[in-house]
Amino acid sequence: MSINRCMLLFSRVQHRICVSSNSSSRPPDTSLFVPLSIKSDVGSDGAVGAELTQPLDKNELLKMLNKFYKRKEMQKIAADQGLDARLFHQAFISFRKYVLEISMLSADLHIIFNDICCGAGHIDDLYPYFMRHAKQIFPMLDCMEDLRKISDLRVPANWYPEARAIQRKVIFHAGPTNSGKTHHAIQRYLAAKSGVYCGPLKLLAHEIFEKSNNAGVPCDLVTGEERTFVDEEGRQAEHVACTIEMCSVTTPYEVAVIDEIQMIRDISRGWAWTRALLGLCAEEIHVCGEPAAINFVTELMYTTGEEVEVRNYKRLTPFSILDHAVESLDNLRPGDCIVCFSKNDIYSISRQIEIRGLECAVIYGSLPPGTKLSQAKKFNDPEDPCKILVATDAIGMGLNLSIKRIIFNSLVKPNINEKGEKELDTISTSQALQIAGRAGRFSSIFKEGEVTTMHRDDLPILKEILSRNVDAIEDIFVSLSQVDGMYFVCNIDDFKFLADMIQHIPLNLRSRYVFCTAPINKKQPFVCTSFLKFARQFSRDEPLTFDWVCRHVSWPLVPPKNIKDLVHLEAVHDVLDLYLWLSYRFMDMFPDANHVREIQKELDSIIQVGVRNITRLIRATETNAPPGTNPLSNQRRLGPSPVSPRRVRGAPKAQDSGVEGWQLDKSLGSRLVQEGLLTPDLLRQLQKEWSKVHRQEEEGVKLVAGNNKTKGNKKKKK
Repeated sequence: MSINRCMLLFSRVQHRICVSSNSSSRPPDTSLFVPLSIKSDVGSDGAVGAELTQPLDKNELLKMLNKFYKRKEMQKIAADQGLDARLFHQAFISFRKYVLEISMLSADLHIIFNDICCGAGHIDDLYPYFMRHAKQIFPMLDCMEDLRKISDLRVPANWYPEARAIQRKVIFHAGPTNSGKTHHAIQRYLAAKSGVYCGPLKLLAHEIFEKSNNAGVPCDLVTGEERTFVDEEGRQAEHVACTIEMCSVTTPYEVAVIDEIQMIRDISRGWAWTRALLGLCAEEIHVCGEPAAINFVTELMYTTGEEVEVRNYKRLTPFSILDHAVESLDNLRPGDCIVCFSKNDIYSISRQIEIRGLECAVIYGSLPPGTKLSQAKKFNDPEDPCKILVATDAIGMGLNLSIKRIIFNSLVKPNINEKGEKELDTISTSQALQIAGRAGRFSSIFKEGEVTTMHRDDLPILKEILSRNVDAIEDIFVSLSQVDGMYFVCNIDDFKFLADMIQHIPLNLRSRYVFCTAPINKKQPFVCTSFLKFARQFSRDEPLTFDWVCRHVSWPLVPPKNIKDLVHLEAVHDVLDLYLWLSYRFMDMFPDANHVREIQKELDSIIQVGVRNITRLIRATETNAPPGTNPLSNQRRLGPSPVSPRRVRGAPKAQDSGVEGWQLDKSLGSRLVQEGLLTPDLLRQLQKEWSKVHRQEEEGVKLVAGNNKTKGNKKKKK
């Protein structure tokens, strides 16, 4: 591996560091150092050494070299130059091979060996020549100190010299959802001569982009897939709204706004908040988020020598937790929002609502931004007959919604733990508050909000969750870091997944790295297949033209006829997003971004048609499915009955579950019931069938054993 590649890899690691390792400096992993081969060519000075002295005996040379290798003093001196025991051994083997195989040594080395043979020199005199050879096969030794510096991840604040060169003022706007904290930060942003807004979602960046320009403050938009300049000639505006991963840490601003700072704890994306907080070059840094992050941000700023001013906000409109669950969809009211944690539940509940003659809007994470906004507008419109919203926790950030009552359909959500492992668990207090806070909004017709659950058994659990204090963010890092404010490397499972996928495709290091950082949904087979084809086409140095993309996605596309079609269209939208993302990194190879963006807008409209008719798609899916097959070939099922009881980890057993003697929080049956794949009645039926099959198998085994015994007795009689 060349020194440039080593330095590049080390520098790339820095961008994935989040706010742990031991405080002591660790030596570099020399297993990464691969020696270069050295040709044993005749020196330029030919046989000058032999002419000045005498020919050398190879056996004597071998004895001298082995004696040099055994000198502990030489190993210690070499270690100071970066040659640990492993590298010293490799360098010596290469040096010995070079000396013994070359036909004529260089004059200076020949003379040194001759002096040692004659007793006029010491064996240690070989050290400079040995090190000269070692640096030829390990060129990174010349910059070991630089490598140590860039691989020392203990003080990330030092990675941003531009930010450290100015004295920044950090202001923390702390408060719950709908408290006006972000509003006050944005007002300062709009009043500044220059500013940058950093948000967690494209929707939020779009919202600030539009708000700024509508207020007469020219503002550009920068996301991973989009660059929009308000200046017709493409000159950059003084203000920019961006997704947080795309913020510049070298451009100077008067004001910077970092939204949803509590996401700095996220094991996959937290690095982006860390980078923005430490690296933005702004005179004022306005941080918005939960009060639980105050102490952590304050401690983090101590490492930069910057003080934090805290401004606390209270919720503008109250919300109350009801004393009764909804229990049936017959009890829905205008302004209700049912929150689910899976698309299966979304489909099922939407279908049940439609059966009751009600219209509902649908919002979930994989929908395109335009479709989400369209559904939100439909639900918010007082003149529209749609008064019910069915959504995932995607509504927690980025959308202004007129919700009167939040209804939790479940309290169990798939999560990724600190080890990067997926697990089902009860939602946290922070998550519950983020969602519940959407009920009632100062600027909507519902000034006061209400929160409850769909199922009776979940309500006391929800009350208990919401009664807890939100864990301070620093508590999360205590077990990971030292008291001197260490950091941890973010989860890179997605990076490794993509790296494994394209490891067989010939790409240079930079291109391979960029492809591996692409934001794709690895759960979608079509998206993964497209990613692979993009990389393969790129490796052939063949541009991915608009016509090529159209052939790949089978454009033009038609409105979906069933849920499977809708899911595929969502995947195609993600593929076009991937193209646009890559087009900003490799403009020559992805040359038709404008055309792709145009068909993506058309696709968004097609998906909107499908979502508006989602209940019809569900009916078509159910009708067209062959008997005995899963009606959603790429989904597990439509979801549970809206009133089927749930089991939540840590909650008392439901009295009406009918599943006696089962430890639901530990069994497979519990997991299936939690995910809505089984009802308790089906579970009891399966138990009976399993018991019956087990008895039959035992009887069959006994019968076979009896027959074998009879046959054995007959053989003995014979």
